[in-house]
Amino acid sequence: MARTATSSNEDLRRGSDVERAVGRALAKIGSGLYGVACSGGADSMALAAAAIRIAGAAHVVVLTIDHGLSSTSAAVCERVVVWARSQGAAAVVRRVEVARRASLEAAARDARYGALEQLADELGLVAILVGHTARDQAETVLMRLVRGTGPAGLAAIPARRGRFVRPLLLIDRDAIDAYVGKHALPTWDDPMNEDLAITRVRVRRELMPMLRRENPQLQAALVRLAGSAAEWLEVIDALARPFAQFPIACTRLAAQPAAIRKRATSLALDAIGIDCDAVHLDAIDRLVTNPSAGEVAIDIREARVVRRYDQLTCEPRSVAEARPGPLVEPSGGPYERRIWQPGDRMRPARLKGRSRKLSDLFGDAKIPRAIRAEARVLVRTTDHVIVFAEHIGVAHESVLLDGERESLALTPTRTGGSFWGESALQPRGKAPC
Repeated sequence: MARTATSSNEDLRRGSDVERAVGRALAKIGSGLYGVACSGGADSMALAAAAIRIAGAAHVVVLTIDHGLSSTSAAVCERVVVWARSQGAAAVVRRVEVARRASLEAAARDARYGALEQLADELGLVAILVGHTARDQAETVLMRLVRGTGPAGLAAIPARRGRFVRPLLLIDRDAIDAYVGKHALPTWDDPMNEDLAITRVRVRRELMPMLRRENPQLQAALVRLAGSAAEWLEVIDALARPFAQFPIACTRLAAQPAAIRKRATSLALDAIGIDCDAVHLDAIDRLVTNPSAGEVAIDIREARVVRRYDQLTCEPRSVAEARPGPLVEPSGGPYERRIWQPGDRMRPARLKGRSRKLSDLFGDAKIPRAIRAEARVLVRTTDHVIVFAEHIGVAHESVLLDGERESLALTPTRTGGSFWGESALQPRGKAPC
C-alpha cells in the first residue's frame, strides 16, 4: 500500500508540473485571448485542459485542424470540439488540404501552421499554445543530428517563435500521462503516430529505444543539448544581427569569425522566408570570404544569393528570373482582379502556408515602391483569399506538388522589351518559388 501511495503522490506532483509550466508561459504572454492547438492526443489535450483551468474558459479558444489524412479525422475533430465546449471554452475546426509530397509529415505541418496563423488573425489571438513536449524536443535533436545540422539546428524546437508558444517543452511524457489520468481527459490517437514510413515515428519506435540501451537518460541528455544550443544561439545571434540584413557588405562581414558570418546569413535568409541548411551556409560563406570580380550567384531552393563586387543580395527566383504579366483567370473562381490594398495578407508558396502582409512581402522582395503601388492581385470572391499577387507569385494553397493536384503557376516570357512581358496562369508540374 505504501508503494501505491508513493506512486500516487508522484503522479500528482508530475501532473502539477503541467499546470505550473502553462501558468509560467501565460504570465510571460500577458492577457488576451489564447488559442490552443489541439489534435486530441494526450499532449495537446493536457495543454488545452491546463490552459482552461489557469486562464479561464472565456480566455481560451481550442483550435483543431482536420488534415483529412485518415477516415476518422473529422470525427476526432468533432469530439475535441464537443469536449472543449463542455468545458466552457470556444472551439473551432479548420479543414486543410495536405499536399502530397516526399515528406507527408512536413506537408501536414506546413498546412497546419498556415491554418493556425490564419485563425490567429481572424480571432485576434495574442498567442497560440502548441503541445510539443520534452519527447518531441529530444526526437527533433536526434533527427537533425542524423540528417546533418549545424550548431543552430541543435537548438531544435524553440519555446517561442512569433505567436507560437510551447509551454510543455521541458515536460516529459510521464507528467502528461499523469495529468490526463488525474483529470480523466479523453484522448484519441493519430494513426500517423504508428506509420513507420514517417521519420519521426521510426526515430521514436526504433532509434530512441536502441540508444537508450547505451544511455537510459537519453531524452534528458538531448533536451539539455537543445537548451545549451539555444543559449549559444542567443549569444551568437546578438553578434550576428548587425550584419543580418540584405544587402550585406561582404568585406565587413568577412572580418567576423565564421560562426557569426554563417549565422548572419542564416538570419538574413530567414527574415525573408528562405530555408537553408549547413551546406548552403558553407557555400554562401565562400562567396562572402572569397572576393571575385563581376557577379557570382548560388541557387538555394526557392532563392538566388548573388555577390556583385562587395554586395551580397538575395532574391526569390520568381523576382530574379521573371517579371509578371497580364493575369488570366484560372478555373475555380469566381475571382476579383484588383490593385492590392494596405492590410492585404497572403500565404505565398515560398512561406509554406505562413500568412504575411503583402506590404511586407513586397519589401522582402525589394520591389520598388513605385512599382508595387500598381501591383495586381487575384482574389477568390467566395472566401476573399488572395490566390496570386504580382511580384510575389501564387498562394500556398494553389501550389502544385508532385503533379498530384491542379494548381496555378506563373509561366513567364519576355516580349518586345515590355516591363510586364506576357504570361499566363496555367497548370504546371513543379511548384514555383
